[in-house]
Amino acid sequence: AIFSQDPQLKHIHLRKQARQLENELDLKLVSFSKLCTSYSSSRDGRRDTSDTTPLLNNSTQDRMFDTMSVEIEQLLAKLTAVNDKMAEYTNTPGTASLNAALMHTLQRHRDILQDYTHEFHKTKGNFLAIREREDLLGSVRKDIETYKSGSGVNNRRTELFLKEHEHLRNSDRLMNDTISIAMATKENMTSQRGMLKSIQSRVNTLANRFPTINNLIQRINLRKRRDSLILGTVIGVCTILLLLYAFH
Repeated sequence: AIFSQDPQLKHIHLRKQARQLENELDLKLVSFSKLCTSYSSSRDGRRDTSDTTPLLNNSTQDRMFDTMSVEIEQLLAKLTAVNDKMAEYTNTPGTASLNAALMHTLQRHRDILQDYTHEFHKTKGNFLAIREREDLLGSVRKDIETYKSGSGVNNRRTELFLKEHEHLRNSDRLMNDTISIAMATKENMTSQRGMLKSIQSRVNTLANRFPTINNLIQRINLRKRRDSLILGTVIGVCTILLLLYAFH
């Protein structure tokens, strides 16, 4: 009744409620942030251990996270409702002279609400991301342990497959090296063949230009053939004589 008679008292009461809710939200968000930080630290501390006991601490933190999330969401909803009531009050007849100050106050409370909402969703998102990542890593570690504790036959077979795969890779690499060497040799021989053809062409050119040199070369070739025939005849006669001597 008093609020309905004096709208200014109603506005003061709403501002008081808003401040009270903002103080509660501030304390809750600080505790909520500490909970998420301690959750991440406890996960990191257990990551490299081989303890197989249930993670009671993390289970308790999960329940606390869910409880605090609900409480913070409820406080945010209440603060939103109070801000809406203050917005309605600014449109009440008779508050035109105080409208600028009331709008400024309302905007400040809305900014605070927006900051708290953003901080809550950010912290909650980080917590859920950490929990999802750690659950995934835990599943991977479990699969690795299961694989390591598998039968010796499967491990031996896998090892043989890996060795065979490495052997095939080495063979393929060796084959590629051999092909590369063969291609380089072919290119070198082709280059030398071209050089020899060029030299022969130059010699023929010189011989055609200078007949005397050509005749001299032909005489040298005839003498080489004659010497070869004489040498072959002598060797043949000596061989026949040796055979006759050996059989007699």
